[in-house]
Amino acid sequence: MVNMLMWILDLGLAVLMSGLEVAALVAFWFVEGMKKWAAKGGPVPGATSRFLMVLSGGSTSSALIGYGFSCADLPVACASQVVVAAPLTLLLVLGAGTEGGKRITGYRLRRRLRRERRRRHESQRESSGPASATARRCGRPQSPRH
Repeated sequence: MVNMLMWILDLGLAVLMSGLEVAALVAFWFVEGMKKWAAKGGPVPGATSRFLMVLSGGSTSSALIGYGFSCADLPVACASQVVVAAPLTLLLVLGAGTEGGKRITGYRLRRRLRRERRRRHESQRESSGPASATARRCGRPQSPRH
Protein backbone atom coordinates (compact mmCIF):
# COMPACT_ATOMS: atom_id res chain seq x y z
CA MET A 1 0.00 0.00 0.00
CA VAL A 2 2.77 2.45 0.92
CA ASN A 3 4.65 1.51 -2.24
CA MET A 4 1.60 2.30 -4.38
CA LEU A 5 1.13 5.66 -2.63
CA MET A 6 4.79 6.51 -3.32
CA TRP A 7 4.31 5.76 -7.02
CA ILE A 8 1.16 7.89 -7.16
CA LEU A 9 2.95 10.72 -5.36
CA ASP A 10 5.94 10.31 -7.68
CA LEU A 11 3.85 10.44 -10.86
CA GLY A 12 1.65 13.24 -9.54
CA LEU A 13 4.62 15.41 -8.66
CA ALA A 14 6.24 14.69 -12.02
CA VAL A 15 3.14 15.81 -13.92
CA LEU A 16 2.41 18.75 -11.64
CA MET A 17 5.91 20.23 -11.62
CA SER A 18 6.47 19.76 -15.34
CA GLY A 19 3.06 21.26 -16.08
CA LEU A 20 3.73 24.26 -13.86
CA GLU A 21 7.09 24.93 -15.49
CA VAL A 22 5.68 24.66 -19.00
CA ALA A 23 2.76 26.94 -18.05
CA ALA A 24 5.17 29.51 -16.61
CA LEU A 25 7.26 29.49 -19.80
CA VAL A 26 4.17 29.82 -21.99
CA ALA A 27 2.96 32.74 -19.86
CA PHE A 28 6.38 34.42 -20.11
CA TRP A 29 6.49 34.03 -23.90
CA PHE A 30 2.92 35.33 -24.16
CA VAL A 31 3.79 38.46 -22.16
CA GLU A 32 6.95 39.02 -24.21
CA GLY A 33 4.93 38.55 -27.40
CA MET A 34 2.41 41.13 -26.21
CA LYS A 35 5.25 43.57 -25.55
CA LYS A 36 6.57 43.01 -29.08
CA TRP A 37 3.05 43.41 -30.47
CA ALA A 38 2.63 46.68 -28.56
CA ALA A 39 5.93 47.88 -30.04
CA LYS A 40 4.48 47.02 -33.49
CA GLY A 41 7.12 44.37 -34.10
CA GLY A 42 10.01 46.63 -33.16
CA PRO A 43 12.72 45.87 -30.66
CA VAL A 44 11.72 45.66 -27.00
CA PRO A 45 14.42 46.93 -24.62
CA GLY A 46 15.82 44.23 -22.35
CA ALA A 47 14.03 41.33 -24.07
CA THR A 48 17.19 39.26 -24.49
CA SER A 49 18.32 39.74 -20.92
CA ARG A 50 14.87 38.77 -19.60
CA PHE A 51 14.85 35.71 -21.88
CA LEU A 52 18.27 34.59 -20.66
CA MET A 53 17.35 35.25 -17.03
CA VAL A 54 14.15 33.19 -17.28
CA LEU A 55 15.96 30.32 -18.99
CA SER A 56 18.78 30.32 -16.46
CA GLY A 57 16.35 30.47 -13.54
CA GLY A 58 14.17 27.76 -15.05
CA SER A 59 16.99 25.35 -15.79
CA THR A 60 18.62 25.91 -12.41
CA SER A 61 15.39 25.46 -10.48
CA SER A 62 14.52 22.34 -12.47
CA ALA A 63 17.91 20.85 -11.70
CA LEU A 64 17.63 21.68 -8.00
CA ILE A 65 14.08 20.33 -7.78
CA GLY A 66 15.22 17.18 -9.59
CA TYR A 67 18.03 16.78 -7.08
CA GLY A 68 15.54 17.17 -4.24
CA PHE A 69 13.29 14.54 -5.80
CA SER A 70 16.22 12.15 -6.15
CA CYS A 71 17.07 12.66 -2.46
CA ALA A 72 13.41 11.96 -1.61
CA ASP A 73 13.61 8.75 -3.68
CA LEU A 74 11.10 9.89 -6.32
CA PRO A 75 12.74 8.67 -9.55
CA VAL A 76 9.96 9.58 -12.03
CA ALA A 77 9.67 13.14 -10.71
CA CYS A 78 13.47 13.44 -10.79
CA ALA A 79 13.60 12.20 -14.38
CA SER A 80 10.85 14.61 -15.45
CA GLN A 81 12.80 17.53 -13.98
CA VAL A 82 15.93 16.42 -15.83
CA VAL A 83 13.90 16.22 -19.04
CA VAL A 84 12.64 19.78 -18.47
CA ALA A 85 16.06 21.17 -17.41
CA ALA A 86 17.96 19.77 -20.41
CA PRO A 87 16.15 21.72 -23.18
CA LEU A 88 16.06 24.85 -21.03
CA THR A 89 19.81 24.64 -20.57
CA LEU A 90 20.28 24.03 -24.29
CA LEU A 91 18.15 27.08 -25.14
CA LEU A 92 20.11 29.12 -22.60
CA VAL A 93 23.45 28.14 -24.13
CA LEU A 94 22.22 28.80 -27.67
CA GLY A 95 20.65 32.13 -26.72
CA ALA A 96 23.70 33.32 -24.78
CA GLY A 97 26.00 32.20 -27.58
CA THR A 98 23.96 34.02 -30.20
CA GLU A 99 23.80 37.20 -28.12
CA GLY A 100 27.52 37.03 -27.38
CA GLY A 101 28.27 36.55 -31.07
CA LYS A 102 26.17 39.59 -31.97
CA ARG A 103 27.92 41.72 -29.38
CA ILE A 104 31.39 40.60 -30.48
CA THR A 105 30.51 41.25 -34.13
CA GLY A 106 29.18 44.71 -33.29
CA TYR A 107 32.26 45.52 -31.23
CA ARG A 108 34.58 44.44 -34.04
CA LEU A 109 32.62 46.48 -36.58
CA ARG A 110 32.76 49.61 -34.41
CA ARG A 111 36.46 49.10 -33.79
CA ARG A 112 37.15 48.68 -37.54
CA LEU A 113 35.13 51.79 -38.37
CA ARG A 114 36.99 53.83 -35.73
CA ARG A 115 40.33 52.60 -37.09
CA GLU A 116 39.34 53.49 -40.68
CA ARG A 117 38.09 56.93 -39.59
CA ARG A 118 41.35 57.58 -37.72
CA ARG A 119 43.40 56.56 -40.78
CA ARG A 120 41.29 58.77 -43.03
CA HIS A 121 41.81 61.78 -40.72
CA GLU A 122 45.55 61.12 -40.48
CA SER A 123 45.89 60.87 -44.26
CA GLN A 124 43.98 64.14 -44.67
CA ARG A 125 46.33 65.84 -42.20
CA GLU A 126 49.40 64.52 -44.01
CA SER A 127 48.14 65.64 -47.42
CA SER A 128 47.43 69.20 -46.26
CA GLY A 129 51.06 69.78 -45.29
CA PRO A 130 52.90 70.63 -42.07
CA ALA A 131 52.32 74.40 -42.18
CA SER A 132 48.57 74.07 -42.37
CA ALA A 133 48.56 71.48 -39.60
CA THR A 134 50.46 73.90 -37.34
CA ALA A 135 48.08 76.72 -38.19
CA ARG A 136 45.10 74.50 -37.51
CA ARG A 137 46.48 73.51 -34.13
CA CYS A 138 47.03 77.13 -33.15
CA GLY A 139 43.61 78.15 -34.41
CA ARG A 140 44.94 80.80 -36.82
CA PRO A 141 43.69 81.17 -40.35
CA GLN A 142 46.21 80.22 -42.99
CA SER A 143 47.91 83.04 -44.82
CA PRO A 144 49.71 82.55 -48.11
CA ARG A 145 53.50 82.71 -47.82
CA HIS A 146 55.41 85.13 -50.06
